[in-house]
Amino acid sequence: MPPVAALDPAPLSPTAEPRGTTVVDRRPKLAAYLAAGMITVVVAGFGFVLLASLLPLPISSFEVGYAVCAVAVLLTVQLLHYSRPSVRLDSRTSRLLLIVLAALGYVPVLTFDAMWAAMPVFFGGCVLLSLPSRLAWPLFGVNLAAVLWIELEFDPPVLAIYTVCGAAFYSLVFYLLTQLARMIRELHRARTELARRAVAEQRLAFARDLHDLLGISLSAIALKGELVHRLLRKSREQAQAQLIEITAIAQRTLSDVRAVSRGYRELSLEKEFRTAQSLLTASDIAVRVHLDPDDDLPVQSRALLAKVLREGVTNVLQYSEVEHCDIEIRQVDGRVSLAIVNDGVNPDDVPAGSELLTRLPGEVAALGGTVTTGFGDDGRFRLRVELPLPDQAGVAAPADEEDRKSDAESRRIRVLLPVTFGLLGMMAVLHELLLTTNLWHIAMVVGSVAALLTLQFAYFNRPTTRLRSGQSIAMLFVQACLIYLPLLPLQHDWVSMPSLLMGCGLLVLPPVAGWLFFAVNTGVYLWLQYVAGQAGQDALYVILFSTGTIMIGLIVFGMLWLSRLEAELDHSRRRLAEMAVAEERLRFARDLHDLLGMSLSAIALKSELTGRILPLDRDRATEELLEILDLTRQALTDVRSVASGYRELSLDSESRTARSVLTAADVRVRMEMLSDDLPAPVRTVLAVVLREGVTNVLRHSRVETCEIAMHRTDDGVALEIVNDGVGGAGRPAARPANPEGNGSGRPPGGGVPGSGIGNLTHRVADVGGELTAGLADDGRFRLRAVVPV
Repeated sequence: MPPVAALDPAPLSPTAEPRGTTVVDRRPKLAAYLAAGMITVVVAGFGFVLLASLLPLPISSFEVGYAVCAVAVLLTVQLLHYSRPSVRLDSRTSRLLLIVLAALGYVPVLTFDAMWAAMPVFFGGCVLLSLPSRLAWPLFGVNLAAVLWIELEFDPPVLAIYTVCGAAFYSLVFYLLTQLARMIRELHRARTELARRAVAEQRLAFARDLHDLLGISLSAIALKGELVHRLLRKSREQAQAQLIEITAIAQRTLSDVRAVSRGYRELSLEKEFRTAQSLLTASDIAVRVHLDPDDDLPVQSRALLAKVLREGVTNVLQYSEVEHCDIEIRQVDGRVSLAIVNDGVNPDDVPAGSELLTRLPGEVAALGGTVTTGFGDDGRFRLRVELPLPDQAGVAAPADEEDRKSDAESRRIRVLLPVTFGLLGMMAVLHELLLTTNLWHIAMVVGSVAALLTLQFAYFNRPTTRLRSGQSIAMLFVQACLIYLPLLPLQHDWVSMPSLLMGCGLLVLPPVAGWLFFAVNTGVYLWLQYVAGQAGQDALYVILFSTGTIMIGLIVFGMLWLSRLEAELDHSRRRLAEMAVAEERLRFARDLHDLLGMSLSAIALKSELTGRILPLDRDRATEELLEILDLTRQALTDVRSVASGYRELSLDSESRTARSVLTAADVRVRMEMLSDDLPAPVRTVLAVVLREGVTNVLRHSRVETCEIAMHRTDDGVALEIVNDGVGGAGRPAARPANPEGNGSGRPPGGGVPGSGIGNLTHRVADVGGELTAGLADDGRFRLRAVVPV
């Protein structure tokens, strides 16, 4: 058994690990220890009960040794083979050992009669582990039928059925404990595989989006460029018309790229919440907010709610008479809702066709949600958005046979777990039938058992139940009442399931209190059995009864803890996949902005320049047109690199393109580049910085000079881009760029638009560097990236 303190079932968030640290998840190892401990207790308990029950019989020392050896072999085979997670259960060895278990389960019956009739339970459990379902379940049924036949030879029918139910119960316990531990181990081991497949599927979606967005546009630019090249010598007017179309296509495509890039960025719900509170407070609006933890929300739901929150608050700020605003996000019964309620709005002030009310329902409906707007009874305007939470649905559908097998096994466990508890309830009812024929007493036991099982299935067996809570303690009290209160009318005929209370107590209460609760209930139950007269004066009966009670209590605890851990790890694995997809979407947005933004800007600029110089210098226009075609081909290459996730840019090529584009924009360029051979990641990051820096320069019509310099530093290399087109002399000096990428990317006192600076900050930081952007003392804007080599 693992340390008690380690069995805390409180969930561990997959996002709880701090960046730069490695946290080892011990839960799979604990699960293996727990399953092995439970099986050891049950197998040893069986052996102890069997050997203890043989003591009153007139058997020889040889027969005692025979029984001890048989139990020892059963324990060894079960623990050292079937219960080891690393063993292949579908191997030939596993199936041969089934013969050993069958022999040890049935042959000793010839010597010990019905006293050995329960021992085939090991064979029944291992059959389910080793054989395919089409063979395992029929053989499992045959095994139970054989146990029933043996029992009927020696015991009355009710006792025989009781023994068969016990055999089925313990066989399923062996199977569930072992299979849950193995599934937890597999889920932990394959936690990155689901993320890898989800990212691969996301990249396919990127490729489709880019094809739809850019494929046609870039192909059209390439075709029109070739057409202009042919028309230069034939018709300048037609060539100029085609150049105007190329400029329009490039500008429209650039606008689409920026829009798509913004759409792929995941908005932070918590950050939007803080921003909304700050904006409303600054506008002298009394704000009351409530935000439930959003760790379990899917990425798409968080992003949509953040967007709705941003637009809803913007809508509130449009009305000057608003004095109070309530904002809350709550998760209830598998749904998450966002409500924004404010006063100061008249019905006539809300246009039916407003952008907020027009676009919002379609976006929310795409995720299966609903939007409600209108005025409440208090006269305040309400905007409410409600989204369903998926029931731990996977990010990616099962893609191979191993995944389908794992999902089938999970479904089987979810079915067999309540069946196992149902068998426990049936054994309690059969026990009552062995004690009395009083129909009133039997009905009362049946009713209390049914109520206990209903509470167990509806509350304690649910993986989403918060066990460490006041509600769970209250449910534990209800469970205790259902178990012990029937003692008052039943007295000597009292039968119940205190093992459920003992096992659930270990889950709900803190470790020390849980084990104390377990021990107290064991003692109370045995004392009540003694008072009721079922134990009589037989000390052996007391020992056997206490052993069985403790075994089943530990089994209840083990199965519930393992099943909750399996569900939690599966959820964590899928959350990791969601996080990987979110990272990939962010990477796609950055690459789309950084890699394609300059290419399209340069195409638009050069096509416009070519149209202007065509009447004056046809040869120069031809050179510019050829560069447009080269840029188009480069853009197509960038499209492929963005979709695939593989991107290695040439710093030399980017520097030549930068000089050409700036010269075409009538900007005087002074460039000093290093000829050193730099590592590929460093080259790529500096090339992206150069590309984005030049793109920012091109956005300012007042730029006259631009200096680009790269030089060695103490432990790396620095790239500086300085231009005079931003203005604002006397403003503060440069400082580190905002790593959050605040949406504007504006340096202090500057006017650099776009989200490129934020993107570059992340890229440079990923390779251990630092990016600064801002106005220098001479009034020029300076972008500086320092990257270690």
